[in-house]
Formats: sequence, structure tokens, C-alpha cells
Amino acid sequence: MISGHSSRVTVKGRLKEASDAPLRRDPVFGLICRYSSSEFKRYEGHQGTMTWVKVCGLRGERDVAAAVEAGADAVGFVLADSPRRVTESSARALAEGVPVLSVAVTVDLTPSELMRTVAATGVGGVQPHGAHRREAAVRAVREGLFVLHPVAVHDRVDLIGVTEGQIPLLDTYRAGVHGGTGERFDWGLVPDLGRPFVLAGGLGPENVDEALQLVAPWGVDASSGLESSPGVKDPDRIRDFVEKARGR
Repeated sequence: MISGHSSRVTVKGRLKEASDAPLRRDPVFGLICRYSSSEFKRYEGHQGTMTWVKVCGLRGERDVAAAVEAGADAVGFVLADSPRRVTESSARALAEGVPVLSVAVTVDLTPSELMRTVAATGVGGVQPHGAHRREAAVRAVREGLFVLHPVAVHDRVDLIGVTEGQIPLLDTYRAGVHGGTGERFDWGLVPDLGRPFVLAGGLGPENVDEALQLVAPWGVDASSGLESSPGVKDPDRIRDFVEKARGR
């Protein structure tokens, strides 16, 4: 069990580098992103040898510490209507000093609004949903951010609008809902996309092994499947999920 005190030391005390990290080229996607030196080294290991892992919907330092200590590559903060919603100031406090990529999950923001959110939170990545997501994603790539472009999967995988420099995030379609359904879609619908992508939608410790075997995504992303109740992360489930995604 991770105490509140130890999580503060772990998350806030580990990273010594400045938050305004220099621009670097991503070794997998060829993107220019603001990774810290330690974070960049983590990405260098993801050239077809290891599954990239994001733990999303984190709300407190203890959650972030659990994800970082488990070995996650990215942490996500929801800035939209959800049981996992956090304020911009909370997201900034949680992202500050974390030695992994931090991602802002947003809904219906224009490109300018998204950039203001990035400035307010200090994140290094974005996951824009809803209206304006395509133009917002393009702007984010241009600004050197790591971009997960959500693709809602219903009866097929449609990557129209997911342009170069963006990573498709395949998630379960539900009308009127922007991710976070906790439901898995039919993985048999995923063709050979010919590009790295991240799989989401109903993932957890119980099925991530199967997902990796059947779909072989470059990365996986989980949120509700790592909770004891809506919005409450379970450190043990986070650890189990990351370890299984890593094949440990």
C-alpha cells in the first residue's frame, strides 16, 4: 500500500529536470515532443520491444504514484465531465515533476482553447475528444505535443482525420459518450493498420494479455478497469495491469 506521504516523495521528488524540457524527436513516430531526458529514455525502449502503457483518469497524488511506480509510460488527467474530472490547477499540480508523459483528456475544445489548457496544466500530451478534435489535434502536433487521437469503434475502424504525427486511440463507441465507457469493443474489427496505435475500452488486468495477443497494439490505455469504484483507482489493479501489459 502506498501512503500519502510516500506518494508525495515519489512523485514530486523523483524528477530533477526542468519542466520546460527541450524539444526532442520521438524514436517511434518521428514527432518532435517536449520529453524530459529521463522520459525520452523510456520511449527509446518502445521500438517494437515493449508495450507502451497509459493509466488514465487519475485524480490524486497516490494514484499518480501508483502508476509511476508500476512502470506506466503516461498518466492521463480528465478535464471534462466525468467521475474522474480534475481541475486545471489540480492537473498541473499532479503533472508537475512526474517522470512520465502527462496527457490532458479534453472534450469539445477549439485549438486555441486546447492550447490554453496545455499552458495552464503543463502537460506534454493531449487527447482531444468531441467537436473540434481534428483541428485541435493538428494544432497540437504543430506545437510539438504528443497527440492521442480518439477513434470510436462501432462496426469498423475508421482513421479518417487521424493525420501524420498523431497516434490513433481505438476506443469503444457509445452515442453521446467520449471514452470512459468501461466497455470493450469487438477486437476482431481491428485490421492491420500499418501504423502504431493504442488500444482502449474495457481494459484491465483480467484481459490485457488477451488484448495483446489478439490485437497486438503498440500501446494500451486503461481507466475504469483499474478502479474499485467510479473515479477511485485501486493501486493493486494498476500494478497488475502494467505488469501484465509488460509481460512481467
